[in-house]
Amino acid sequence: MASLSSRGSLTTLLLLVLMACSSFATCGATRDWHLDSSRAGKKGKSGHGNHGHPKPKPKPCSPKRPRFSTCSKPKPKPSPTPQPSPSPSPPPPQGGGMFNVLDYGADGDGVNDDTKAFQAAWAAACDGAPSKVIVPSNFEFLVGPISFSGPCKSNVVFQVDGKIIAPSSGRKAWNSDLLQWLEFRGLKGIRIEGQGIIEGQGSAWWSSSSSLLGSDVSEQWPHVKPTALRFYGSSDVTVSGSTVRNSPQVHLKFDSCQAVEVTGVTISSPGDSPNTDGIHLQNSVNVFIHNTDLSCDTCVCSIGDDCISIQTGCSNILVQNVNCGPGHGISIGGLGKADSQASVSNVTVQNANIVGTMTGVRIKTWQGGSGFVKCIRFAKIKVSKVKTPIVIDQFYCDHRDCKNQTSAVALSDIAYDGIVGTYTVQPVYLACSDGKPCRNIHLSDIQLQLLKQRGRTYDPFCWQAYGDLRGPAEPPITCLRTNNTI
Repeated sequence: MASLSSRGSLTTLLLLVLMACSSFATCGATRDWHLDSSRAGKKGKSGHGNHGHPKPKPKPCSPKRPRFSTCSKPKPKPSPTPQPSPSPSPPPPQGGGMFNVLDYGADGDGVNDDTKAFQAAWAAACDGAPSKVIVPSNFEFLVGPISFSGPCKSNVVFQVDGKIIAPSSGRKAWNSDLLQWLEFRGLKGIRIEGQGIIEGQGSAWWSSSSSLLGSDVSEQWPHVKPTALRFYGSSDVTVSGSTVRNSPQVHLKFDSCQAVEVTGVTISSPGDSPNTDGIHLQNSVNVFIHNTDLSCDTCVCSIGDDCISIQTGCSNILVQNVNCGPGHGISIGGLGKADSQASVSNVTVQNANIVGTMTGVRIKTWQGGSGFVKCIRFAKIKVSKVKTPIVIDQFYCDHRDCKNQTSAVALSDIAYDGIVGTYTVQPVYLACSDGKPCRNIHLSDIQLQLLKQRGRTYDPFCWQAYGDLRGPAEPPITCLRTNNTI
């Protein structure tokens, strides 16, 4: 009996050991399946993993890299070399440097010429990694005509927080053939930003052109008045935050540029300053102008020219949330001067406030030109005290002797939607060419009230203008011809 009992105990012990081993192997297999089933299924043709084969020797436990960050903080690894701490100020892009014009010899007193210091700071910034040229606040820099030329090795930010002023010494500082004061040429990724002032000191130029002054005064200045700030042959251009004022002629010009943004800019000059356009576009594509003041009281775009002027070679232009006035409003043209060919397409002007201007939204072309203006939309334009809010003038002439010609720039697919406010002379003036009548003009939600003032007023006028009126208009516009009668 003892023998049987001992033998039974031994049997029981063996069974317990076998059960324990079996349980361990099963858990191990289950664990390996969860970890390796996807791998085994891809490698093995049968798709059965390691079943029926000896288990591989388990590898030391190494946690997989988590897809997302975990709450546990890993033990920091010692850095072999100390890394520089990032600059606390908003820098140019990573790795760039700051180039303060004061460090390159600028006085900043508004008297001594700082042109060479600006040129040296630019050359250093242009030659390095993404960089920033600093024009610091609380200084006034006298800078003569200068070209900040590229290409640069990387993007450059031109930070204007101080005041840059143009010379006022006539021919001593200006060559007779200069077309601009500050020029940015051949650049990619250039940004002009800051809250500073670019002061063109144009009053001396305006006075020199007056016929009331004697020849002694007019001879001190070149006949060609320069643009204050010009961008030529550049791409990815941004101008933001600055004030450009009192330019001798155009304030801000973009010529042969691509991918341009103008935002938060103030442009101002006296209301009687001659030929001082606010923003001038020529041969430029993909331009976005928004949240910009070219207007009233403290921000004045001059009488005599346009708040925004869009010239030939422009396409994909968006203008929105701008203030304009006084002046000539927002214009496309004049196009086709001296029998030239012109092309403008895909232009949208929307959410604009236009106050006290000669015209509101206008397209103007010269007789004898050729080419096209198409796919234009003016929408949600609020006008106040504007002489003529809606204008197409294909007989444009800025002097007395313009001969009649049959050739003209062709105008088509032009929409005026939501033009509301007050006028003082005439609500609508659509004077199209006899040889190239305007096609597909669409008017909708036109609500213009006469603001009674002294002087003669006129009803809406149309000539060779074909299109449709969508919905009621105030005042009634009955002169537009339907498209099916062309």
